[in-house]
Amino acid sequence: MDFRARIQRWGGFLASMVVPNIGAFIAWGLITALFIPTGWVPNERFSELVGPMISYLLPILIGYVGGKSVHGHRGGVIGAVATMGTIVGSSIPQFMGAMIAGPIAAWVLKKLDEVLEPRIPIGFELLVNNFSLGILGLILTLVSMLVIGPFVTIVSDAAGAVVQFLVNIRLLPLVAFIVEPAKVLFLNNALNIGVLAPLGAAAAQETGRAIHFMLESNPGPGLGLLVAYWIAGKGLLKDSAPGSIIIHFLGGIHEIYFPYVLAHPIMIIAMFAGAILANTWWVITNAGLVATPSPGSIFAYLAMTPKGWHFQVLMGVLLGAVGSFLVGWLLLKRFPVKDVTETEEEEEDLSGVPGM
Repeated sequence: MDFRARIQRWGGFLASMVVPNIGAFIAWGLITALFIPTGWVPNERFSELVGPMISYLLPILIGYVGGKSVHGHRGGVIGAVATMGTIVGSSIPQFMGAMIAGPIAAWVLKKLDEVLEPRIPIGFELLVNNFSLGILGLILTLVSMLVIGPFVTIVSDAAGAVVQFLVNIRLLPLVAFIVEPAKVLFLNNALNIGVLAPLGAAAAQETGRAIHFMLESNPGPGLGLLVAYWIAGKGLLKDSAPGSIIIHFLGGIHEIYFPYVLAHPIMIIAMFAGAILANTWWVITNAGLVATPSPGSIFAYLAMTPKGWHFQVLMGVLLGAVGSFLVGWLLLKRFPVKDVTETEEEEEDLSGVPGM
């Protein structure tokens, strides 16, 4: 199998964990866009749902689906259990941790079941199966808590350090090569809040605006990607794109488009194109926002744009959308994305993950 095929296969496997949960992402996105303090209809009581859903519900769903794709329902259960360890072992949302812990835990349980099943006395199947999953779940949850959770945190911190280095040496457009992959692995909040927002706050003290606030939050590239899927995609990804566009561009919930990149990893090139084009324009025009747009919607951008700078800021959003759309459309024409049903049919072939 050549390198491109292997990458596509891994991308399909990652997508098989996330795409079936798009409905849950949409529900969380709507709750976030509506009820957070900067949302459409702020509500303190309802906004309490946002944190637990992104920290617990969504990663556990991903861990369950990832485990189920390797070893059925039992694999899903232990995948969800192991994912809980990554959540407790880190302070950042553990989508990436769930994608690691869920399939690995299910694969280990599958190997254990292969050893135990021929040796289980008749009548003791349920007892042995429950205790084997429970005991192995205990062990793997502790391992996930001590190893996988901290590992994802290290990856996030490393990405933040590289971003800060590129900012320091004034190569802002190249930040896209770190920010965009980190975003689709759901490390966007850690990068934005932990690195870019403090840098932007310092820069804004001198000029009243900072480009740093736009490097991660730009809704343009994600919009272009989703429009490309709407026009040139197929299956669930095509059908769900219009709704995702509303939640992403108007609601500012960028997480909604991340599964679309995971489903077809080559589409990260489209994100690079849109982000670099927008960042370069902003560097040339010296544009910036007065604060971090939260959430990263077009309305938040309008609210955070300094007086007299709307053309420069909005043109960057437009260039980002056009760049990612054109490259994304060309990629989807040259390398068509598989339908979700095709991906599901291949799950049996992926049952050997992580060994493949």
